[in-house]
Amino acid sequence: MVDTFLNGKFIGTTENPLELVRKIVDERRKGILSENVNVSYDKESNEVYIEGAKGRLRRPLIVVRDGKPVLTEQHIKQLEKKEITWSDLVKQGVIEYLDAAEEDNSLVAFFEKDLTPKHTHLEITPLAIFGLITSLVPYANFNSAQKVNTGSKNQKQALGFYAANYPVRMDMDVNLLHYPQSPIVRSVMHSISDYEKHASGQNIVVAVMSYKGYNMEDAVIINKGSIERGLGRGSYYRPMVAEELRYSGGLVDEISIPNKDVKGYKSEKDYRYLEDDGIIYPEAKVKEGDVIIGKTSPPRFLSSMDQYRLASDTRRESSVTMKHGEEGIVDMILITENGEGNKLVQVKIRDERIPEVGDKLTSRHGQKGVVGLIVPHADMPFTASGIVPDLLFSPHGIPSRMTMAHLIELLAGKVGALSGRYVNGTVFDSEPEDALRKELLGLGFRDNGLETMFNGETGEKFTVRIFVGDMYYLKLKHMVANKIHSRARGPIQLLTRQPTEGRAKEGGLRLGEMEKDTYVAHGASLLLKERFDSDRTIVPVCETCGLIAIHDDFKRRDYCPTCGESVEISFIEISYAFKLILDEFKSMCIYPKIQLKSKY
Repeated sequence: MVDTFLNGKFIGTTENPLELVRKIVDERRKGILSENVNVSYDKESNEVYIEGAKGRLRRPLIVVRDGKPVLTEQHIKQLEKKEITWSDLVKQGVIEYLDAAEEDNSLVAFFEKDLTPKHTHLEITPLAIFGLITSLVPYANFNSAQKVNTGSKNQKQALGFYAANYPVRMDMDVNLLHYPQSPIVRSVMHSISDYEKHASGQNIVVAVMSYKGYNMEDAVIINKGSIERGLGRGSYYRPMVAEELRYSGGLVDEISIPNKDVKGYKSEKDYRYLEDDGIIYPEAKVKEGDVIIGKTSPPRFLSSMDQYRLASDTRRESSVTMKHGEEGIVDMILITENGEGNKLVQVKIRDERIPEVGDKLTSRHGQKGVVGLIVPHADMPFTASGIVPDLLFSPHGIPSRMTMAHLIELLAGKVGALSGRYVNGTVFDSEPEDALRKELLGLGFRDNGLETMFNGETGEKFTVRIFVGDMYYLKLKHMVANKIHSRARGPIQLLTRQPTEGRAKEGGLRLGEMEKDTYVAHGASLLLKERFDSDRTIVPVCETCGLIAIHDDFKRRDYCPTCGESVEISFIEISYAFKLILDEFKSMCIYPKIQLKSKY
């Protein structure tokens, strides 16, 4: 007997599992059962699984009977005339959705010519194996699967034209590419998805070669002339928001230029951009520390009596300022009301982003790299026909990653650029490499994509030929300007007195256990000591009971809370975190006695 499960619950047993599976599939194709039901028989565990729950990934396939697809020419003509729809094909059992488990019991053919009597299903198109973004990778069947996946992920991070109404939108953390282009080498999905309307890359000339070692370890080298002509140039938008909140007792925030008697008043210089209404003006160039929206709030902790006292009416400063390390230009100001009817002010800051050393670029094949050097146009190598590449790509990125499509796209892009047409690079259904080579030969270039190149600095001819072609490159949102972070002294946390954490809070850079080991290995003991005293503190300790004593700076006296004044008290240097753990021990009634002895 074979156990049968419905959505993971045991419902009974069957003597003929294959017959049961066949019957359920037939009933589903006839429309008696829901098309959402999937059934599979696992031979190893000898169990039948029937699934109808939500959240399963399923994909459509054409049903095959006796080695022939159920989808006929008549169906296709009816679809073209719009007499029937996709849903009708699913209802008729011509197309069915399989989940991962049922697909294990199926034999799926890629193309109709591959069908045999053993096949159960046929792919609608091999492209349907991939998701929307992955199917945009050209010649993906020539890459290793891992890099196709990486290429898909990279396309999601690319800068592009995300919405036509971007000037009037208030979106968080927006990146925009100024001059997006449609790729020369494209797949069918580019047309289906209207990719031209929201393109996210640029067609550039790429040479596969090294240059003074600056494109080592996946880095790329960019032509400065190309940047000056708009390569990879974009904008970064970020909104700053302030609202007039209401508090108990009828008190409210006020958006205005703060008075000098306000608690926490900055300086006149910080408020210099504010207009009479307390809001900055458009197109103002702002840097860190500048106030964007002036705002004051009522005192924080008002007791019931304080409301009637005039002296407590010192409001506190709560303006919106530019954060540490930020700069930009005020792009747009929006004054409106929020859901509760309070005044809401939003200011959009714009920052132009020009490619710099450390910015991340990638092709559509997961060949990502950061800019290692920006070379003046005159110093870039050039081909015999006078073409100067926009980008130099390291040849070491290809062998271990096996991204053959990267090289094929270079060749195909070259053909497309020279013959003025788009090249079809759809997965499993692309223009063959041989045809591209022949066309390139006919256009007066070598069929293997190699060209003679010259050194841009000396004019000497390179002894090797260089692989040059055109390619669609993407600029990713990971930019140095958003990530650069350094600090000397700065803010510390209230509890531990250690530096704050994170770039936004102007935090410290943590030296961890492993970094400590490197200093120990170098024998750099003084440097290690300096690194580890971010929360150094000096505390008085009673030599009699070993507890932390009290130093009264005002009365100039030292005494111990347990032993009194007639004891010897010494000042020692410890980490503030250590002092905290001693306090924790005391709270648990553990006596942490510190025994002191002289250093000398």
